[in-house]
Amino acid sequence: MIPLYEDNHIIIVSKAPGEIVQGDKTGDTPLSESVKDYIKEKYRKPGNVFLGVAHRLDRPVSGVVVFARTSKALARLNDMFRTGDVHKTYLALTRNEPPHSEGMLEHWLVRNERQNKSYAYDREVPQSKKAVLKYRVTGRSDNYFMLEINLLTGRHHQIRCQLAKMGCPIRGDLKYGARRSNPDGSISLHARSVEFVHPVSKQTIHVEAPLPDDIVWKSVREL
Repeated sequence: MIPLYEDNHIIIVSKAPGEIVQGDKTGDTPLSESVKDYIKEKYRKPGNVFLGVAHRLDRPVSGVVVFARTSKALARLNDMFRTGDVHKTYLALTRNEPPHSEGMLEHWLVRNERQNKSYAYDREVPQSKKAVLKYRVTGRSDNYFMLEINLLTGRHHQIRCQLAKMGCPIRGDLKYGARRSNPDGSISLHARSVEFVHPVSKQTIHVEAPLPDDIVWKSVREL
């Protein structure tokens, strides 16, 4: 966990792959508890520390996570994430070259709760939700292409599912068709940046997370 921005109302951190944002049945210590401990120690706060989870990243994904430090900020952030007023940019590594250097993907996703997986369809089907993203190829290495992705909707496993449907599964993402896993169990999907109007001060906040400390990410040359 790396703190990227903090004030009285919000704190933004960079999540390492493998960390869970919120507690689950594994019993592993979630990122939210690590951030609470950080706040408690830094500001010498007695008693319980309030921390609101406004959004999540999948466990194998790295990058920017926004938390609220007050209930007022949490309520407003929840509304902003729901209405698409928080703009997130992701980077993904894929072995296969996309059919175009940039484009928009539009699918209908069906979530299978039992498998914890989503399936993409080219047309609307029962229980499906529309999913839209924009991508462009921004870099490459000897073996991989780097895609910058902007989400226009927020669906379960949306980027993972839609890129796989395009024929470009994310490096390490066995669930969606990658050939092999990454050594650390991560997938090469990184929440690079977030931009939004601060829920209290109304200033524009733009925060960027450093790339994972991984030789494959570092080998990518920007185009």
